Amino acid sequence: GGDAKLAVGPALNLDLTYNPDFSQVEVDQQVTNLDRFEIFFPERRQFFLENADLFASFGTNRVRPFFSRRIGVDRDENTGQNIQNRILFGARLSGKLDNNWRVGFMNMQTDRIPDSGIEGQNFTVAALQRKVFARSNVGMIFINKESFDFNKPVLGIGNNDHNRLIGIDYNLASADNKWSGKVFYHQSLEEADTKDAFAAHARLQYDDLNWTGSLFFTKVGSDFNPEVGFTPRRDFNHVGPRLSYTWFPKSNFINRHGPTIDFDFIWNETYGLTDENHSLSYRFTFQSLSVLNVSLNYNYIYLFFPFDPTNTGGERLASGTDFSYWNTSVFYHSDYRRPFSVTVNGSTGAYFNGDRDNARLDLNYRMGYRGTIALSTNYNRIRLPEPYNDADLLLIGPRFDFTFSRSVFWTLFVQYNNQIDNVNINSRFQWRFRPVSDFFLVYTDNYFPDVWSSKNRAIVAKFTYWLNL
Repeated sequence: GGDAKLAVGPALNLDLTYNPDFSQVEVDQQVTNLDRFEIFFPERRQFFLENADLFASFGTNRVRPFFSRRIGVDRDENTGQNIQNRILFGARLSGKLDNNWRVGFMNMQTDRIPDSGIEGQNFTVAALQRKVFARSNVGMIFINKESFDFNKPVLGIGNNDHNRLIGIDYNLASADNKWSGKVFYHQSLEEADTKDAFAAHARLQYDDLNWTGSLFFTKVGSDFNPEVGFTPRRDFNHVGPRLSYTWFPKSNFINRHGPTIDFDFIWNETYGLTDENHSLSYRFTFQSLSVLNVSLNYNYIYLFFPFDPTNTGGERLASGTDFSYWNTSVFYHSDYRRPFSVTVNGSTGAYFNGDRDNARLDLNYRMGYRGTIALSTNYNRIRLPEPYNDADLLLIGPRFDFTFSRSVFWTLFVQYNNQIDNVNINSRFQWRFRPVSDFFLVYTDNYFPDVWSSKNRAIVAKFTYWLNL
């Protein structure tokens, strides 16, 4: 494979890639999955990260029109499982035209896998952003996913299934930094005639020294289908007001403190109210910059499909049932500026038709410029009545990052997750023998912890050399 970077302008670059390989990219940090919907994992591949905000800033965290990790993944028609699909080539033009205009264009082509019933997919995304007023901007985005059948005439263009989206976003940021907000409208376009294939959102927030208040409304239609985006649920309306107040006492111990009240309501025309999440919390920020937050939370969930609250393959709660429950939670993190820091999360209370206790501990030790040692532990104790599963879910992951010199680095990442009965080891050695030129040696292993039987194992040696022409 090969990559090229061409300077089109002072702040505008054209990046080209052929047969890219991402074998040196670090594995994802695993999570304990207790969600009813798809979980978001951030992009880690370098080609997609540069100027990524041009594309990723559209929409919201849960209504994203473009999610680059969709590129290079496809569904095996035989098994119904997602599998990796090789990227053949791609190009990205991104950067600033001047102080007011930013532009982004990307096109990627993936390979065919005939045995899995997968045609080659072509992905195109174009974004244009214009600065308006003092600090605000307006942007437009167009996304096209199309399967090209290269056995058809003219590369099969015009004879293929496609999924397209067009959208416009306005991001508000006032000159005095007191008002911020966002408004967008996105429309997905497919061959089938759909009437509710849109997503709309409006949010306004006010901040001053003491008060913070915000209100948002999101509506996602039942036919909205951004195949290259991340929108884990459709057909819902979501409204969420939030208000907080902060005091600044004359104290040698407390820097500031104050309460926050937060509401969330989700509903649709078919089921009515489906979700409520409300919390009342109080936050202390100390002079050391450590933070303590305690909260009381109320949850209401209506299940419109069967769901196992432990996600361990046990008996599922029936669709059409609803649950309301309370829990309390506490969060603390110490001063991140010190070599040793700690973060603690804990919660206890009801959970669907049972109870759940959760504890998470993150330890981090920074050895100056030589590296860091970190340990993350997450434990969930779930107790449900018969015939539903109880669960004791443990996720633990030590991590070691060492810098031996200005050109030699090593990272070791170990994860044990009993929810999916897996131990993952990822070791990455990097030698930067000249600017932007590297040798990588990567070892990855996944195995069953009970019998120490390997699921999959790989060792990769990768050499990259940058030609500055």
